Amino acid sequence: MKGVKRMKASQESQKKVTQLAGQPIKAFQLGRSAREWQHGYGTPSDGADTNQQHQPTWQLTPTAKQLIIYFSRSGSTELVASQLAAATQADVLELVVKRPYSGNYLETLRRANTERETEDYPELALRVPDLAQYTTIYLGYPIWAMTLSHPMTEFLTTYGRQLTGKLIAPFMTEGGYGQGDSVERIQAILRGQGARNNRYTRPLVIDGNRADQGTQQVATWANHVEAMA
Repeated sequence: MKGVKRMKASQESQKKVTQLAGQPIKAFQLGRSAREWQHGYGTPSDGADTNQQHQPTWQLTPTAKQLIIYFSRSGSTELVASQLAAATQADVLELVVKRPYSGNYLETLRRANTERETEDYPELALRVPDLAQYTTIYLGYPIWAMTLSHPMTEFLTTYGRQLTGKLIAPFMTEGGYGQGDSVERIQAILRGQGARNNRYTRPLVIDGNRADQGTQQVATWANHVEAMA
């Protein structure tokens, strides 16, 4: 009964979630039809990975046991992160890179292709705190070329050892083709960085142009994660 009550409460709290840590969220592809959206192809951004008009999200407390770590280029993943934060009261940390991705999709695509081919991933521009207090880590990211987006790859490569022993809960937005090999990539990177004894939840996968319609799906998934914690 506790889980049912929590889900109902979280659904109510998420109905009008349009902010994260008191800052507005703008997702450019919301409301576009499948034809207009072209499975994410051509989606613009603000040219600052959601942070043109406000500061990167940094909402940390001394007692929380759950942490949402996410990267969002065009706002959809950030919107899902906001729904998840409302459902769980987890702390939140947004990944930012020193050189943000272009607002122009084709320019971003060219850069991302080069990064993937050379395995030269973008340098992060944030101070990651000690993660020892957290038992559950939510990892949020957009799917790029059927795999993990590069800022999340860089985070896991740099800080993966800190995730030893934690429950890993991946959530993602995508262009209608699914999660690709992103979860397997997370697992492989963490093993390669020496992280051990991790458990993984089933992933949450949401179409990027429907991120504002996923509150019930997010709440149900959050209960699934809580049951595993």
